[in-house]
Amino acid sequence: MPSATYFTHPNHDWQKRYEALRALYVDRLPQAVVADRFGYKPGYVRVLKYQFLHGKIDFSEPVPEGKASRRGITSDIRAKIRTGRERNLSAGDISEWLSGDGVELSVRTIERILAEEGFKKLPRRVHRKLGITVYGAKIPETSSIIDLGDLDGKTFCSAAAGLFLFAPFLEQLDLAALIHDSDFPGSKVIPSTNYALSFLALKLLGNERFAHVGDHSFDPGLGLFAGLNVLPKCTAMSTYSYSLDAKHLHKFQEAFVRKGEGLKLYDGRIINLDFHTAPHYGDESVLEKHWAGARGKVMKGALSLFAQDAESKLLLYSEADIKRSEADDEVLDFLSFWKRVHRGVNSTFVFDARLTTYENLSKLNDQDVHFITLRRRGKKLLKDAEKLTDWKRIHIPHEKRKYPNPEVHESHIRLRDYDGELRQIILRGNGREEPAFIISNDFDAASETIVGNYARRWRIENGIAEAVKFFHLNSLSSPILTKIHFDIVMTAVADTLYSMLAKKLRGFEECNATKIFRHFIRAKGNISVKGNRIHVSFPRHAHNPILRSVPWNLLPDRHPGMNAAKLTFSFE
Repeated sequence: MPSATYFTHPNHDWQKRYEALRALYVDRLPQAVVADRFGYKPGYVRVLKYQFLHGKIDFSEPVPEGKASRRGITSDIRAKIRTGRERNLSAGDISEWLSGDGVELSVRTIERILAEEGFKKLPRRVHRKLGITVYGAKIPETSSIIDLGDLDGKTFCSAAAGLFLFAPFLEQLDLAALIHDSDFPGSKVIPSTNYALSFLALKLLGNERFAHVGDHSFDPGLGLFAGLNVLPKCTAMSTYSYSLDAKHLHKFQEAFVRKGEGLKLYDGRIINLDFHTAPHYGDESVLEKHWAGARGKVMKGALSLFAQDAESKLLLYSEADIKRSEADDEVLDFLSFWKRVHRGVNSTFVFDARLTTYENLSKLNDQDVHFITLRRRGKKLLKDAEKLTDWKRIHIPHEKRKYPNPEVHESHIRLRDYDGELRQIILRGNGREEPAFIISNDFDAASETIVGNYARRWRIENGIAEAVKFFHLNSLSSPILTKIHFDIVMTAVADTLYSMLAKKLRGFEECNATKIFRHFIRAKGNISVKGNRIHVSFPRHAHNPILRSVPWNLLPDRHPGMNAAKLTFSFE
């Protein structure tokens, strides 16, 4: 016959937990005493207390001890279970289905019957395949080519309607043909032109990172701009960027600049060159350390060369992933590129002292290329400059220049590794504590011209700064990476499109991309499709009169992303 030890020293786990809680709440024993009496740790007693207070322990039906007998399953129930699995239902789904018919079976029992019937376990399915999302969130569709016939008669609102203002300029550049002729790869679902337009759309929007493409997954207007139902996912875009090699990108750059030459987008007389390091936090064994001027230190990153037309301030050329051993010769590679696309006008290259070596300056001179750069100054050079007396004051006619009247001293010099003489202009009174030593192989131009052309080298620094700030060129630490060279090429295309649009906007001809985006591109609009025509209407806005004054009727009215669909605008 059971004695009092049955209650004070229980054998079964369920009874042990019950007595522990009874001692805690009825006998008012401390938690440490209860834990010691029943062989628990104090932490487990706190867990029991929490479960009891939140109704997570049920003592009304104690767990039976020993092996429970299996419930008999009729042939009709087995047939229903087989039918459920043939419909690709999981054991849990089958249990709910049978419960609706009044048959209560556990999931474990159904799994046992399915195994006996020879069915294997279903592969693990994500929530998307099951049709379940967190808090009922929508799941964007898979990106694919869109047919205007499917949108015939439909009208929808888009937060990215302003992007369609770039469509006439895309047609002027004939971007679709350039991509095709550059042999950009595509996929069976998304052709190369639509992939490139997807990247370009994010650049034109100033999207911080390609990984944030999900923010625009439900905007039909943004997908329509790229000729798709929705933009591709970030992983697809990242994978596509790495499918492009240097051959594709160089061929596209050459064709793009040659097309810009035909449209007279570039002046070509003065070319600014500069290096830029895009900070990167990848594998240190792959990336080298370079000087990052924006950070003021040497750091791990991808070194890139930029070439800019000084007059139009447009990017002409870029080369990425440059190694330190290759950096000095990059100016010669650009010269080869420039000779292929620009003929008939002698250009002057302007760059700082760290871009190349004196030996390469001699090679530029041998090819009749004028250059303006700085001489690397040392203590002796500065002391010798202090002894000079015959200084000449000049005037640099640049607007908003703080020091327009510096003093210069001219002489002819020879440098090691350079064949022949160089023209040296020592500049002081330009706001710097120490004088600058400008060297050039142009002996005919006036001093004001030489100094003024070098002073305008800040334009490429401003251009790179805008590419970093608005086009987010340095956003390479994103979890979804994009090939750096392709990112730079798309930045150059987007920068050119903004410049072409700005030239048509009265009073905004010289504005940067940030201001054009804020006043004209960042605007909602209604997009309607009728037949082979896309009509974009913009609601009332303060700058609509400027957009109405643009001669849209003289510009191409086709959209390259939609098989050259006709495009029209209206501004309320």
